[in-house]
Order: sequence, then structure tokens, then C-alpha cells
Amino acid sequence: MTASLSSFRPLACLALLAIPLGGCAALERLAMIGEQPKLSAIENPVTAPGYKPVQMPMPMPQPASYNPNSLWRNGSRAFFKDQRAHQVGDILTVKVKIADKATVENETSRSRLNGEEVNIEAFFGKTKLPIFSSVKIPGKMIELDSIAGSDGKGSIDRKDEIFTNIAGVVTQVLPNGNLVIEGRTEMRINFEIRELIVAGVVRPEDIESDNTIESTKIAQARIAYGGRGQIMDVQQPRYGQQVLDVILPF
Repeated sequence: MTASLSSFRPLACLALLAIPLGGCAALERLAMIGEQPKLSAIENPVTAPGYKPVQMPMPMPQPASYNPNSLWRNGSRAFFKDQRAHQVGDILTVKVKIADKATVENETSRSRLNGEEVNIEAFFGKTKLPIFSSVKIPGKMIELDSIAGSDGKGSIDRKDEIFTNIAGVVTQVLPNGNLVIEGRTEMRINFEIRELIVAGVVRPEDIESDNTIESTKIAQARIAYGGRGQIMDVQQPRYGQQVLDVILPF
């Protein structure tokens, strides 16, 4: 009975630790029973918790030069006013095109056999010297055998495809003219919210004339596609199981 109680105590401690971790989320889920998940409020990305301005190596600033009696100014991208995004608060469309496929297969096999033996009879010369015939000597003092082997196999077969458009907002203009953008879209279908987040750094020259840019031309791109709601909640393991997966060494 004592052994069973001692083995139960670690599990009880883990359960107590899991209660405060999932308490707030559990209360929120209880308040949302029978209701659709709420969409996030439109907020300024700069004021979001954890937001940090992007800092990257910048080239030396180039002074602007003007030609007298000329309608063209050096550095302009068009003769007329450019309608493409170029300053903080402007909106541009990001064409997300992701078609990744990866196939990896590895196999490793290893084996080793070792043996050690110490024979006392041969060491004292019992088989050759008659003087040891009356002395009782053990045959073998040490005998060691070891066998080690490992066999590992691994394979990865992944295929990701995302084709969609999302509007982003320019949140920062770097000293060299590059734009930091961030876009977020949420769509609620029944009791499930699908969300798409895109962020990164783009060059104004890569923005097309219709004020769109492909996701492959975004530097430091951060693209997240997922969801939350009843379906996602069922697919996730319980808090206690997540805690045990982190703590248990086996």
C-alpha cells in the first residue's frame, strides 16, 4: 500500500500543477459553450505585445539630386504619382503561393559483439607443470560477453500547398526604403475560425503595378496558417497529457 501511494504522489503533483496552467483557458471555454468563437478586434500591430521594430544592416544614404528644368526627378519610380504602397499605413496585397514538397528517408543499422575471457589454469601452467596437479585452481576467473545493436529507420513525406491573397499594412519604412509589412485575416466558418498571418520585409521595386506582391519576394517572411475553435480543441491533447509529455523521460 505504501509503494502504491508513493508512486501516486508524483502524478498528483503534476495534476495540481496543471490546474493553474489550464484554469484561465478552461473558464474561457466554459463561457463560450454554445456560442461561436469571437473574432479578434482590429488592432494596431505596432502596439501588440512583443512587437519589435525590424533592424537590419542599412547602406549609406544616397543624397537626392535634382536636374534643373526637368520634369523627372532622380529616384522616382514613375512619371505620374505612384499608387503603390510606399509609406506607413499603406495597404498592399500579398499573393501567398506555397507549394512545398519534401521526401526524406534514412536507415541506419549497427551491431557489435565483444568477448573477454581470463583462464586461470593456463595462467599458472596447470596443464604443463605437475606441481600444480594437487592444487585446486578454478578454471575461469573472468568471462565477459557483450552484444550491442541498433536499427533505426526514419522517413518524411510532406506536401504543403497554400494559394490565397491577403491584404497587408505597411508598419515601418526602413532607412534604405524597404517596407515592413504585416497582414492578418480571420474567417469564421460555423464554430471554427481560420486565420492567416503574413509578415516580412519587401522592396518597393518588387511591388507590381496593381499594388500586389508575391510571397516568394518577402524577406524574413513569417507565414502562419491555422485555426481555432471546436474542431481544433478536439484535436489537441488535454493539458495533463501535454504536461506529462514534457516531464516524463520515457
